Amino acid sequence: MRVLITGGTGYIGSIAVEIMRTQGFEVSILDDCSTGHADTVPTGVRFVAGSLLERTDLDQALEGVDAVLHFAGKSLVGESVEKPELYQRINVDGTRNLLDAMKSANVMKIVFSSSAATYGEPTEVPIKESSATFPTNPYGATKLAIDHMITAESKSTDLAAVSLRYFNVAGALKTDRGWLAERHNPETHLIPNILRSTVDNPVHIFGTDWATPDGTCIRDYVHVVDLIDAHIKALETLTGTGHKIYNLGSGTGYSVRQVISAAEKATNQTVPTINSPRRAGDPAVLVADISLAKKYLQWEPSRDIEKMVADTLESIQ
Repeated sequence: MRVLITGGTGYIGSIAVEIMRTQGFEVSILDDCSTGHADTVPTGVRFVAGSLLERTDLDQALEGVDAVLHFAGKSLVGESVEKPELYQRINVDGTRNLLDAMKSANVMKIVFSSSAATYGEPTEVPIKESSATFPTNPYGATKLAIDHMITAESKSTDLAAVSLRYFNVAGALKTDRGWLAERHNPETHLIPNILRSTVDNPVHIFGTDWATPDGTCIRDYVHVVDLIDAHIKALETLTGTGHKIYNLGSGTGYSVRQVISAAEKATNQTVPTINSPRRAGDPAVLVADISLAKKYLQWEPSRDIEKMVADTLESIQ
């Protein structure tokens, strides 16, 4: 199968490129490298250095393609609050352009990298796909708008689509060219920040009195390799028309202290931390119900938090 991966030079996208090409997919990439890295592109992989906002770039990238894995977009919650119009333009308008170009090219299969940020404050835990969707930031709102757009498109055309909603992605992939891992600037993710913490720059634990077993917040994490496996399985389910939505995650979640403990085990050192007040708006527990992915994608994660931390540590050493 010939697959276009948008955002294929970013953290998740580059690992998707590597895994899929080694599994025999004919992969091509569309990315403007605004947050990605062109040096991740393997030799021999077709790379269109272009934007979702440019129709000529999309038309070029979609030539000879059977399906699309759509990772491209802006994904920082804080930035989305500061620049909501940017997130509307890149995420929503860009995806609209992509769907229009796909229709013209008769490419009628897409797997979209959505987000559990579409749910906002959970009304039930674990969170089901049927849970209420009330995003609490522009980033989540754009992801939800795209999910709605894809649903409408699948009803009016022959589009077959899957959206995958997940919280935190972690881990890395070792290749013959070195590690593919997180290279964000700024880095906002907990695991790499824990591993880089120092006495002068300790990790803040926001609240130690939550109604959880160890008093710290519980969040869902999934290893990036497991995540790509789910995307491939979703791609292989695309037949007929319609739009399916599946949650991805651990199914149980990990507390902040559990993540810190995994880091201490990997480094054999104590992680410098500082107890801080709760942050306004932080739920105690955010965990995805992954039963539908287990049932319909035949997917469940096989790598735990210790593996995520260990791989991240190796990638940054």
